[in-house]
This record gives sequence, structure tokens and C-alpha cells, in this order.
Amino acid sequence: MAFEEIKEQISQVEEGVRSYVKNSLDLYRLQSFRSMMKGITMATKVLLIGGVVSIALLFLSLGAAFWLGTILGTTAEGFLVVGGFYVLLGIIFFLLRNKIEKPLLKRFSKFYFDEL
Repeated sequence: MAFEEIKEQISQVEEGVRSYVKNSLDLYRLQSFRSMMKGITMATKVLLIGGVVSIALLFLSLGAAFWLGTILGTTAEGFLVVGGFYVLLGIIFFLLRNKIEKPLLKRFSKFYFDEL
């Protein structure tokens, strides 16, 4: 009799462990799917908005270069001024890269390790 009870209890424990493992796997699967979908939707938004902003910036830069070219006398000088502005902007971003990197890492680590 005692062996039957122990066997039944072991069977119940085994079933509980199996259920726990299955639920844990389902939870991890759900969390990874959620993180993956957040990443995909964020990348899609960045690509769409970034594309539109890039095209707008291209046309604004061309317009500014031609406008400055008419003011300065030659179109080439207008393009050089606009190009110099972007080089200066790139240097500033390069110098501030550490200050930009840390907040991005904090934000994306919070996004990635966020729990349900």
C-alpha cells in the first residue's frame, strides 16, 4: 500500500513538473515573440519615417544649395556650403557619440528585457 501511494505521489509530482516546464516554455516563447514583433514594428516605423525624412532632407538640401548658389554667384559654392554643413554636423555627432550611445543602450535594454 505504501509503495502505491508513493508511486502515485511521484506520478503527480512528475505531472506537475511537466506542466511547469511546458508553461515556462510557452511563456519564454511568448516573450520572445513579443520582443521580436516589437523589434520588427520599430524597424518598420524607422525605415518608413526615415525614408520620408531622408527624401525631404534631400530636397531641402538641394533647394538650399541652389538658393545659396544664386546668392553666392555660383551653384558649386552653394553645394560646397551645404556639404560643409553636413560635414560639420557629422563631426559634432562623432564627438558626441558616447552621449548618444548610453541613452540608446538604456532604452533598448529596457525594451528587450521588459517582462510581460
